[in-house]
Amino acid sequence: MNIVASDKNPNSNNLINSAVVMSLRKTLTAANQPSLSPGSSIVAVQLADSEASGSSSRITFRPRKIRKVSSDPSPRIIITASPPLSTKSTVDLALRHLQSSDELLGALITTHNDPPVFESSNPPFLSLARSILYQQLATKAAKCIYDRFISLFNGGESGVVPESVISLSAVDLRKIGVSGRKASYLHDLAEKYNNGVLSDELIMKMSDEELIERLTLVKGIGVWTVHMFMIFSLHRPDVLPIGDLGVRKGVKDLYGLKDLPGPLQMEQLCEKWRPYRSVGSWYMWRLIEARKTK
Repeated sequence: MNIVASDKNPNSNNLINSAVVMSLRKTLTAANQPSLSPGSSIVAVQLADSEASGSSSRITFRPRKIRKVSSDPSPRIIITASPPLSTKSTVDLALRHLQSSDELLGALITTHNDPPVFESSNPPFLSLARSILYQQLATKAAKCIYDRFISLFNGGESGVVPESVISLSAVDLRKIGVSGRKASYLHDLAEKYNNGVLSDELIMKMSDEELIERLTLVKGIGVWTVHMFMIFSLHRPDVLPIGDLGVRKGVKDLYGLKDLPGPLQMEQLCEKWRPYRSVGSWYMWRLIEARKTK
């Protein structure tokens, strides 16, 4: 699958950055409310008795029998994160959910014979460096430069660590076809690792919202790059890349819209895909690819 990067200018993503972060914050806030709307489709939740609210009246009880009294009859909702899309069983679960929650998407899934596969196992630092190198380039040209980049390190891909990237000068990188701007992006990523702002361990533990906020601090990494990283490197199951042109075109065609949907409309239309919006997005790319071949 060829995905064209949209992080051409780090500053051009400000609008999408804000929309994504606000959307994620609203989602987390909504999940903590005491009740769900009838149309909500939050999966894998655990219900527990709500904690007792404060009251000015005194409650008397016998020592052997203690009862919690709450003025709020609504249960407390605890969201359990879905497992990553690294196993066939998880992908199968996602497909069943999408087919039952969205008739139109379900029909598309039925007509597509090959299910999605998410099998990249590269460490986060290598994946992010690769994302920077691939930006704004055709796949063939990007792979050529990436292979030259890997050849600079002892041990190949396993040798791509922050210290070794910092040791390469911009001149060294230009010799293999890396632009001066991308060289500065690679160095900034490596420095963020060296000073503790980022690490592979931290990245694996961060929430989706934290990843967007932290990774977009790196020069040259915008929300689109983070979304692709979360889907294809971390295998996060519930990522909706609202700024991706291919996904937007797929949603437009799937639902018969007149115009390309904006961030808010994307969130609204794809809400029913939760908690597997990454898989739904994968099918939007397949839908557009199929239309191109006709």
